[in-house]
Amino acid sequence: MKNLWTSDSLEQWQAALDTYAAVVAAQGVARLAELDRWYREELPASIASRQPKHATHDELVRATEWKMARGVWRARNLVLVRGNSPDAVVKASTRALAAVPDPRVPIAAMAELAGVGPATASAIAAAAAPEIYPFFDDLVAAQVPGPGETAFTIPFYLKYAAAIRERASQLGWAPVQVEQALWANAGGKAGLKAGKT
Repeated sequence: MKNLWTSDSLEQWQAALDTYAAVVAAQGVARLAELDRWYREELPASIASRQPKHATHDELVRATEWKMARGVWRARNLVLVRGNSPDAVVKASTRALAAVPDPRVPIAAMAELAGVGPATASAIAAAAAPEIYPFFDDLVAAQVPGPGETAFTIPFYLKYAAAIRERASQLGWAPVQVEQALWANAGGKAGLKAGKT
């Protein structure tokens, strides 16, 4: 794996981003390509179409399934996410997305739901406001210098997101593009298993 983070070559970054769909497909995880397409294309449009902006219970469950299919499957967390009431999800996500562009409040508000930590919360924030919030992925975090050892906490996410936003600004990209390029550069979890990272 090339050290993409330190590269100032837009061509190198673009090349990594361009491999994202192929790396998703190479994971060999059932439904990941379908969930990723839904997450990247349909979920942002669905959230944007609502006033006030919010995510539904079904969307939170699907975003959690996407996150786990792309990373580590945690069955207990998925059970907890499914156990939230639809009304609680709408209320928490409405409060979260009303706070955009605050760096902390959307993540903290979503993380009040059962089974939702900063990574799952960031999945909803990134879908709703990709120009501000990157998705929190441990393979990506391992490539970002500065925040320290990866911890699934709000303080760590804030440092991680700030670093991603700064790099995105330097590239003229959105934070989600930087996150996708870094994840693809690592080869996803299949790359991790193959010793790529």
